[in-house]
Amino acid sequence: MVKIAQISCGTDYSGVQKEIEKAAATFGSEIIIPEADLDYIDEAYEKFGFNAASSGIRLMIARAMSIVEGKTDADAVFIATCFRCAEGALVRNEIRRFIQQNTNLPVVTYSFTERTKADELFIRMEALSTIVARKSLLAREKQEGLTIGIDSGSTTTKVVLMENNKIIGTGWLPTGDVIETANTGMEQAFEGTGYKLDDVDGVGVTGYGRLTIGHHMNAALIQEELSVNAKGAVFLAGHQRGEATVLDIGGMDNKVITVNDGIPDNFTMGGICAGASGRFLEMTARRLGVDITELGPLALKGNHNRAQLNSYCIVFGIQDLVTSLAAGAQKADVASAACFSVAEQVYEQQLQEIDVREPLIQVGGTSLIGGLVDAVSTILGGIDVIVPEHSQHIGAVGAALLVSGLTKK
Repeated sequence: MVKIAQISCGTDYSGVQKEIEKAAATFGSEIIIPEADLDYIDEAYEKFGFNAASSGIRLMIARAMSIVEGKTDADAVFIATCFRCAEGALVRNEIRRFIQQNTNLPVVTYSFTERTKADELFIRMEALSTIVARKSLLAREKQEGLTIGIDSGSTTTKVVLMENNKIIGTGWLPTGDVIETANTGMEQAFEGTGYKLDDVDGVGVTGYGRLTIGHHMNAALIQEELSVNAKGAVFLAGHQRGEATVLDIGGMDNKVITVNDGIPDNFTMGGICAGASGRFLEMTARRLGVDITELGPLALKGNHNRAQLNSYCIVFGIQDLVTSLAAGAQKADVASAACFSVAEQVYEQQLQEIDVREPLIQVGGTSLIGGLVDAVSTILGGIDVIVPEHSQHIGAVGAALLVSGLTKK
């Protein structure tokens, strides 16, 4: 059983503790609370050097120190504070950094509300459990045999057929009925290869529809997208050794994952509003009268400073866009402003919660929007951003790669 050490403040009186335990138990993991007596709390607090007013925050610091000093045996760490607490947000990030700098444990941070449900914690706990239980599989660097990967996403379904470490077929289409969409995607991937499903050694499935498709197809690998996407990203970018950061700005949520030798060790996901997602860019392209594939080149021609979009909300963001156009802004400037708006929100909501390690590998369908990639690079101080070939198929590639480790000895 995977032991997940919980370092948190306010989970009991906010009513979310049972939901945390329920989410962990779903994947055969156990939540453990690091021990810390009064004397140790004071000692740890002095060592840590953060001036916290809350006794709950001080206890969090002591529990983190207990893990670092080896007083608590854990396989992974879950750090959570209430989203309303500014002090909690500061300490949550400092504790995350402290644990990462002094241990090799995978860590996830979470900001909860009183309405948090187990479903919101589901993927985080699944990812922590998977990273621990399948560490040797995640370290795998080559795909062998003939395998197929399916990524059933919120807006699109991606399929990749791989043979002996090479992509030989792909499929990509809007997600509808998850089974029908997966079947159509597989038909696209098999086209022209001479292969059919019966020839495949193994099927790997990830994404929102992974359970439905995986059980329907009796897939050998059914795995959450955080670890799968990270693996696919470093594989395609040629950075399976060393450190990297993976950024996936999706149609419904965003993921930022730090990776060390192909294994994720910290991740954050979600967002406050769809204004920080690919869906906002789709709506922007529609309003500008261009195809989504044209939005990136158009944005690269514009100046975002000439058409400010200041709202986190997707509705009011489009309102800002309409107002800018009515005031005479050029389409290119509005396209650029939309890309910078998304990038800035991703930075404020997620990239600041991790320590970005170069190279930054940007993946997913939105990585094909050049204006967004440029905006991310600019906001991060001009760092190089790698967009590997097949970046939009990243989850399917990871699934096809990893399932070969379960079917080939």
